[in-house]
Amino acid sequence: MAKIKPSKGSPYARILGVGGYRPVRVVPNEVILETIDSSDEWIRSRSGIETRHWANDEETVAAMSVEASGKAIADAGITAQQIGAVVVSTVSHFKQTPAVATEIADKLGTNKAAAFDISAGCAGFGYGLTLAKGMVVEGSAEYVLVIGVERLSDLTDLEDRATAFLFGDGAGAVVVGPSKEPAIGPTVWGSEGDKSETIKQTVPWTEYDSSGKFPAITQEGQAVFRWAVFEMAKVAKEALDAAGISADELDVFIPHQANERIIDSMVKTLKLPETVMVARDVRTTGNTSAASIPLAMERLLATGEAKSGDTALVIGFGAGLVYAATVVTLP
Repeated sequence: MAKIKPSKGSPYARILGVGGYRPVRVVPNEVILETIDSSDEWIRSRSGIETRHWANDEETVAAMSVEASGKAIADAGITAQQIGAVVVSTVSHFKQTPAVATEIADKLGTNKAAAFDISAGCAGFGYGLTLAKGMVVEGSAEYVLVIGVERLSDLTDLEDRATAFLFGDGAGAVVVGPSKEPAIGPTVWGSEGDKSETIKQTVPWTEYDSSGKFPAITQEGQAVFRWAVFEMAKVAKEALDAAGISADELDVFIPHQANERIIDSMVKTLKLPETVMVARDVRTTGNTSAASIPLAMERLLATGEAKSGDTALVIGFGAGLVYAATVVTLP
């Protein structure tokens, strides 16, 4: 019986570079208040959001991804031709096929890199990061580009008082490559499909014509808040334990930028010390789903609030309900 030759991958993987793209248009709360009965004070107190970015016609899912990816590739110190796989997490690319990842891989100038999309909502970046780590360690790709990108303004019901102010657009990308030491910890991930109705698209695409209203994202705010605060804090703690890291040893906390109240509650539940830098990109970027973690990571490094080599806990959670948490070393 023939034996399969073992793969020749790297013993470990790490994030080597990060890049982000935020659309040119900045939308303050005042614009949102044109279509809902609320106030700037209410929006800020409920979510922490002051502004968000909305894409124009030219800032497509692919275009934003290419911009963010180019920065991540340059930051990693490699070329696009060295990218062996492109993984894109998005729920706002409206073509069922082909995957937008193939278009991005081509526009970046990769050498026929493997390319595919995944749909895991706000946990999508964590899912993609886990897949990328596996590819690098297994040896099927030396460098993997992971992109989280959304145009959630296309899926926002501007008359829905519960969600109209939440969502923004943007793209974040990281390059994952070989490492001589552990730099991406074990992933704690999963799903709770029995709660899938708490965050969902209002109607399927097949019912769009008959409904007469474009599908949008809706959610049961209080149910999502309770789940995120109590259940996701447990998942975050599991990820710390799996990586052998205590809260006191953590440098940075980068949770999904869904809502600042959720972030504050998680910090309190996890009993993170004041020395831990907490990402609060939600204030000026809003909830960008799969893009929120890499965008927040990029901003922390760009502003110097976090530095290369810092140990960071990242956790994403959202529609499905799905979640993914891991500890990483920042590029």
